[in-house]
Amino acid sequence: MSLPRPRITTGQRRARLAVRQHLAPSHAAETVEAAALDQCGLHATDPTTVHLSAWARVPDLTRSTVERAIYDDRTLVRMIGMRRTLFVESVELAPIVHVACAPSIVPGERRRLEGWLRDAGITDTPGPWLGGVEDATLAAIERLGSGTAAELTKVVPELAIQIPIAIGKDYEGTVGVSTRVLFLLALDGRIGRGRPRGSWVSSQYRWEPMHRWVAMDERSAEWTEASAQAELVSRWLQTYGPGTEQDLRWWSGWTLGAVRRALASLETVEVDLDDGTVGHVLAEDIAFETEPDPGSWIALLPSLDPTIMGWTARDWYLAPHRQALFDRNGNAGPTIWVDGRVVGGWGQRPDGEVVTRLLEDVGSDAAQAIARRAATLTAWVDGVRIMPRFPTPLQRELSA
Repeated sequence: MSLPRPRITTGQRRARLAVRQHLAPSHAAETVEAAALDQCGLHATDPTTVHLSAWARVPDLTRSTVERAIYDDRTLVRMIGMRRTLFVESVELAPIVHVACAPSIVPGERRRLEGWLRDAGITDTPGPWLGGVEDATLAAIERLGSGTAAELTKVVPELAIQIPIAIGKDYEGTVGVSTRVLFLLALDGRIGRGRPRGSWVSSQYRWEPMHRWVAMDERSAEWTEASAQAELVSRWLQTYGPGTEQDLRWWSGWTLGAVRRALASLETVEVDLDDGTVGHVLAEDIAFETEPDPGSWIALLPSLDPTIMGWTARDWYLAPHRQALFDRNGNAGPTIWVDGRVVGGWGQRPDGEVVTRLLEDVGSDAAQAIARRAATLTAWVDGVRIMPRFPTPLQRELSA
């Protein structure tokens, strides 16, 4: 007769979240590099999320420290990772993320672009044509040192071509060759997003050779897709576990088969969770009763923070506030956390003041701590208004 599975309670999961994700002050990260590494990356679709996610985890952090890590010290790199999403990764983890995620994306994206080029009559040999444009673009970036899409188009004229797609359909439109070529070069790990054209809230970047951050070709050769996926799952379990197969499938963007193969290659233990599902933890990490007590804590996290987006089953930390704090496509807005639970959201007035809305009673002590933290964040952003790319109902209301 098989032994019953161990049970990991919701309370234990919340305590682990506080400690492993550096949200409890008693377990803050020492550096922005440590915060990014331990989270398996900081979401970067919204450029401000990187700064605010780090601010929530690293005491006395300044924006200049984050910028220095990415653009001067180059210990962090902005790249496409899980779910085809933009992340800021540590250079240690970047090759693993690249090998774990890119191979399943690149062939389909390349075939789609080649099909568009052929259907639009731009070329009868889309493969060689596209390869030539990619090589010319990479050479231009190397020669110029860096370049925006507009600057590169002046050097590589083919980048200016607009491809008509979905002709005759309600959603027909055009796609720029520059957009798709730069996307493919980034997916291949050959170029990376450098400094933004504007301030820290800008999402228009200058493109630079990836080797300025990490020798992606050389470092990637140390990994197979299977070994990289197993390593990434192991790191995810260390920080986010316990989690289900569906959590991992959603978070990674891989097939269920790939998730199961990665789990099978690791020494893991199945555990019962309070919602009736079966989760996984690393076998060496099963002793949840020894997890350090994080103490009481509060956090203001930005839209798309890696913690709020870490699982697809979120009721154990989010319910019943999903409708107010997520948009229709599942993108999280700014959230307020108390002791491992989401209890409200925050936004900014036009003058930059951070304002909050609690969706449940958290007691006077926690409410006062949240107000103080909001005031600290108001001073930290220093009048800059942060507008999430995917606004949510509560964030819209608070920012009116």
